[in-house]
Formats: sequence, structure tokens, C-alpha cells
Amino acid sequence: MADKQISLPAKLINGGIAGLIGVTCVFPIDLAKTRLQNQQNGQRMYTSMSDCLIKTIRSEGYFGMYRGAAVNLTLVTPEKAIKLAANDFFRHQLSKDGQKLTLLKEMLAGCGAGTCQVIVTTPMEMLKIQLQDAGRIAAQRKILAAQGQLSAQGGAQPSVEAPPAPRPTATQLTRDLLRSRGVAGLYKGLGATLLRDVPFSVVYFPLFANLNQLGRPASEEKSPFYVSFLAGCVAGSAAAVAVNPCDVVKTRLQSLQRGVNEDTYSGFLDCARKILRHEGPSAFLKGAYCRALVIAPLFGIAQVVYFLGIAESLLGLLQDPQA
Repeated sequence: MADKQISLPAKLINGGIAGLIGVTCVFPIDLAKTRLQNQQNGQRMYTSMSDCLIKTIRSEGYFGMYRGAAVNLTLVTPEKAIKLAANDFFRHQLSKDGQKLTLLKEMLAGCGAGTCQVIVTTPMEMLKIQLQDAGRIAAQRKILAAQGQLSAQGGAQPSVEAPPAPRPTATQLTRDLLRSRGVAGLYKGLGATLLRDVPFSVVYFPLFANLNQLGRPASEEKSPFYVSFLAGCVAGSAAAVAVNPCDVVKTRLQSLQRGVNEDTYSGFLDCARKILRHEGPSAFLKGAYCRALVIAPLFGIAQVVYFLGIAESLLGLLQDPQA
């Protein structure tokens, strides 16, 4: 009986370890996704993920690809921990009658997990997006300034290049948002985050559970290591692509800085309407393959760590057997 019960601290530690490993591996792709989603048709800086990463390294150096990673590494532990632990909790509550969970109940558990995680996800994404997109905005302004200097040559006074704007830090952004907008400033785009994360969890968790079940040798055993990893990758990438339109809208809404001639938005519907009118339906799939490449290994690693029970082993080693 004791073996069946997994403590909440163990669930939280497993989620945290998985998040830290996953984010470290895939963060540059996530940066490319944010920049591709934010650029509008009038000012296209990047043509693809590889083009974005190459230009980022050239203009900002190797560590430019990790702009905003500190925010993610700090907050991904509680975010992933809440998501995984909440899903486990809701699945347990919905299966108290001893019956196998139906697909509807699995979806309800995922819905609960997605709703719980936005407490941490929204401010994390809000800060991360500003830091990730700062390089794109700076590069765009530099190009426009160079074009202005070229056009000004041949009569007018030569224009003096403005000093580069200081790059914001997560602490500075948090302080400015709290001062100007209060706690609500950190939760800008909360509705869009819910519309992305709740459907994501509704798709992901049931799909993962069923794929993982297919690879189980016997009903009472755990799935092998590689089955959990592959099930997490497939379910994660499928759910990521399914909700990508909401992710594009969320990214645009949470971006405080705009490039030259880029649209501003008053809310979710206004943003979706302007994207459809000015950029066409394909704009809702911007960064979809980047997001799939981010989410697949992220959730594959998460499920492997979670199902291997790394935290249970660590806590078992720390626990005094005589106590």
C-alpha cells in the first residue's frame, strides 16, 4: 500500500528536475519560436528557426540564445511540478471508485492540471517573452537606423547613431510592471494562457496515458524507460501543434515592446482578428514546428524522470530508516 502512495514532495521534486533538464536542452529553440511568432509581415527579420538562431548568435553571441533562460529555470520547477502533481491528484480523485479512468475523466484531470499551472506560467511567460524578444526589437531598430543614415547622406547633416538601449533584466521588468500595473501586470495575457494551457493538458495527459499504456508489458508493471519517453514526446508535440494558434495570440498579447509599424492589440479577439486580416490563417501556425521541437523532448524527459521516480530514490536515501 505504501508503495502505491507517492508523496507530494516527491512529485514536486520530480517535476522540478524534469523541468530544469528539459529547459536547459531546448531553450534556444523556444527563443526562436517567440521571435518568429512576434514578427509581423511588414518587418520580417527571420525566415526560419535556423536563420533566427544564426542571426542571434552573430548579433548577440552564443549566450544570446539563452536570453530569459534564468526566468524559466527559476520558475519552471514550480510550474512543471504543479502541472504533473495536479494531474496526478485529479486522476487519483476521479478514480476513487476503483474503476479505470474513462477518456472524459482523463480529460477532466488534464483540464484541472492546466488550470492550476497558470498561476506560475503566466508571469513566467510574461517576463520570458520580453527578454527573448528584446534582441529582435534591438536588431530591427539598428537596421532601420542604418537605412535612415544611408538615405540622409548627400546633403543633410549626418545622423548620429543613438546609443543602444540597455537590455532589460527580469528583476527590472518585474519592478516596473508591479510599479505601473500592480500584480495584474504580471498576469497580462492570463485568459490567452488559459486558452492555451487548458486545451493542451486536455489533449496531452489522456494521449500520454493511453500511449504509455500501449507499451506496458503487463498491466501491473511500469512501462519501459523508452516507452515513457516516446509517449511523452509524441503526446507533447501533438498537443503543442494543436494549441499553437492560441500560443501565437498569447505571445503577441504579452509582448510589451513593438517593432516599427507592428500592430497593437486590445485583447484576445482583437489580436486574433488582426492576425487573420493582415497575415492570413497561416500566421496562427508561426513557430509551430519550433514549439513541437521544444515540447516533445521537454515532456519526454519530464515523464521519464517522473515515472523513474528519481525523487523517491533521493528522499529514500535521505530518510533515516530508524526514525
